[in-house]
Amino acid sequence: MKIKVKEKSYEDVLAMPVGLHRLPVRPGILFRTLLKVLSKSELKETNFTCREIGMEKLGKHEPCLILMNHSSFIDLKIAATILYPRPFNIVCTSDGFVGKNWLMRAIGCIPTKKFVTDLTLVRDMMFAVKKLNSSVLMFPEASYSFDGTATPLPESLGKCLKMLGVPVVIIRTYGAFARDPLYNNLKLRKVDVSADMEYLLSSQDIAEKSVSELNTILKEKFSFDNFLWQQENKIRIDETFRADCLNRVLYKCPHCGTEGKMLGKGTELSCGSCGKKYELTELGYMKALEGETEYSHIPDWYRWERECVRKELEAGTYLLDVLVDICMMVNTKCVYKVGSGRLRHDAEGFHLTGCDGKLDYYQKPSASYSLYSDYFWYELGDMICIGNTEVLYYCFPTEGGDVVAKTRLAAEELYKMTHEKRK
Repeated sequence: MKIKVKEKSYEDVLAMPVGLHRLPVRPGILFRTLLKVLSKSELKETNFTCREIGMEKLGKHEPCLILMNHSSFIDLKIAATILYPRPFNIVCTSDGFVGKNWLMRAIGCIPTKKFVTDLTLVRDMMFAVKKLNSSVLMFPEASYSFDGTATPLPESLGKCLKMLGVPVVIIRTYGAFARDPLYNNLKLRKVDVSADMEYLLSSQDIAEKSVSELNTILKEKFSFDNFLWQQENKIRIDETFRADCLNRVLYKCPHCGTEGKMLGKGTELSCGSCGKKYELTELGYMKALEGETEYSHIPDWYRWERECVRKELEAGTYLLDVLVDICMMVNTKCVYKVGSGRLRHDAEGFHLTGCDGKLDYYQKPSASYSLYSDYFWYELGDMICIGNTEVLYYCFPTEGGDVVAKTRLAAEELYKMTHEKRK
């Protein structure tokens, strides 16, 4: 999937009017049917099946909040199929509306900016369930998983459940990540996909439980490990490109400690500094071709990288300082390429400069619990996004190796450290 991009000066983009807020619309049966029909082919290829758990408790015309884990593009096709003909609005990243605003609204999408405080979103969700009598589909993780495990959930999610006051349904997929992991450049593997759709909480349950209790329940439900699932179910992935670009996730060599020199190609991951090589086996394990296998489980390797980032932050040595190409989004007409600059990230937060000295943007560590970062974003490149309710800055590093994953880890750990200090 691509996105409409146009070159424009920084001043011209700033002078453009910000898109006006519009209330969500209830998707008609025609668009609901169209989504299901368009999803049929891909789901058939994956031998898709769905198991329903307790769904008889949900009224046929009763609106609910549907929370779904986020693995790949197939997620929406799954939801469109198993929820049919129930009307539902979809909480969607605002850049998904670029160049197709009318269509996205017609199918019921509600735009939001990822990892930016958005009070309007909650009001739009309440409008959908209370006024439109429509359910709301939300991917609470907000971003795809890098390592196949759950990404952080917002602390405000429990409060959101309280405000909406409607039943909660959980959709959890199996095989979607293994079929199309984010790091692998949209190359599809031959993996069957299935899902569980479970009635989790009634309106009464939500009213009786505290926000903390609700957050605990949701955290447990969004605890998963896709590589472990693959291994336990003996799912063999024999595609010869399965390790392509794995260096985006496993960017640090556990043997010599060098960062940004890893290369994932074919079925192997190798370090350009010490030369050590690992194979990504058909069952999803990492195996050193010579010597010790430091981490056979990819999430364990990624967790070690997180621990290393945390130590750098505590020691005051963490620093990202890279040249970037900069795009901006102020409305849904286009993403505007405004020039180049430098992105710096340290214990004080983000600092983006560029566009011949005209751009100078700061973002504190407390701004968000995570970071909107992506691989091969709309086929443009690896991306780090920062910004606020008025404007988003999409930064594409042009040097410095694989920095996207480390930057997300650092942003998450900095947020934790900031809150720990406050407590």
